[in-house]
Amino acid sequence: MKHLLFVLLFSISLVYSNAQVKREIFQSTKLDQDREIKIHLPQGYNKDNKTYPLILVLDADYMFDAVAGNVDYFSYWEDMPPAVVVGVNQLNKRYDDCMYSEQNSLPIDSGAAFYEFLGLELIPHIEKKYRTGIFKAIIGHGESANFVNYYLLKPNPLFQSYVSISPDLAPNMLEYLPEALRNVQSKTYYYLANTNNDSETIKMMTDALNTDISGIENDKLVYTFNSFEGPSHYSVPTSAIPVALENMFRIYQPITVKEYKEVVLELEMSPVLYLQEKYQAIKDIYGIEKPVLINDFKAIAAAIEKKETFEYYEELGKMARDAFPETLLGGYYYGRFYEETGEPKRAMKTYQSAYTLSEIAGITKDEVLTRAESIKADFGY
Repeated sequence: MKHLLFVLLFSISLVYSNAQVKREIFQSTKLDQDREIKIHLPQGYNKDNKTYPLILVLDADYMFDAVAGNVDYFSYWEDMPPAVVVGVNQLNKRYDDCMYSEQNSLPIDSGAAFYEFLGLELIPHIEKKYRTGIFKAIIGHGESANFVNYYLLKPNPLFQSYVSISPDLAPNMLEYLPEALRNVQSKTYYYLANTNNDSETIKMMTDALNTDISGIENDKLVYTFNSFEGPSHYSVPTSAIPVALENMFRIYQPITVKEYKEVVLELEMSPVLYLQEKYQAIKDIYGIEKPVLINDFKAIAAAIEKKETFEYYEELGKMARDAFPETLLGGYYYGRFYEETGEPKRAMKTYQSAYTLSEIAGITKDEVLTRAESIKADFGY
């Protein structure tokens, strides 16, 4: 019986896995060969009409599961949006795929063919077949981490985010890449990592590259570098991938305690405007209409209370009514605005109206009723 149960559970897990990860054999005219690709779709993909960021993983024969697993984990906690993850297997083909010229460090022969395969065949195929949006990222390790940089050298880069883990850099990349990043015209994320157990050549070149990129002044560039202590060259992706994803989608994440203390409370402008700009940036960068989180409403309201800038409650109330019309959140914020800006009677009526709506964010019907009764007693209404 136990054996049958194990077989049943194992079968269910396989069905679930196959529902999430597809394998395709892609017939490439650029490579003049077939290439296996893996596609990881978000949970619920077949139940909605949303578009999703696209994350392309090179060296997918060993990198794919690490990326897809982290994407699922971070999206579960709403620290990043769900994403379509596509992996390209390069087992026994890595050297040919990443081939570059010794003269100018640019792709040649099979490397040039692989470059065109990704950009002119695979990406258009994925965009046509799956609902991917405007945000695309590419991840590589070792030789393929050098290769991802070639897409930055074009006038209109194909990807918005680049993850280069312990790259085995082509010599001229130390010149090409800083110049390219210096001139990016749209929001671009670049993540670079190495480990103390990389080869001396990789450590020396990545440290030199970090020095050059760190000196770039371009507000369109979001750059992060990590030098890990302990992992081997082959295990460092497991340390680098989660950090890279966190940095890539930092603006998407809920307002943290650190952000609240170091940014929101230090604002000289309206914290409500900060919230609006945060969500507009999510739309502009990732192409995602993300509903404002309750956590973020609470953070902005806490800042208004702490700094006693109660005039900002009016705009926050409007946002809350638009976001959660069936709840008392908007009414509560409007009530606080009227109460603290010299309109107690209007505040009382607003609280009374909010009483009929659903509770939310720890704000209860009893609280709004108590506030209304307190104003009524104080002013004799």
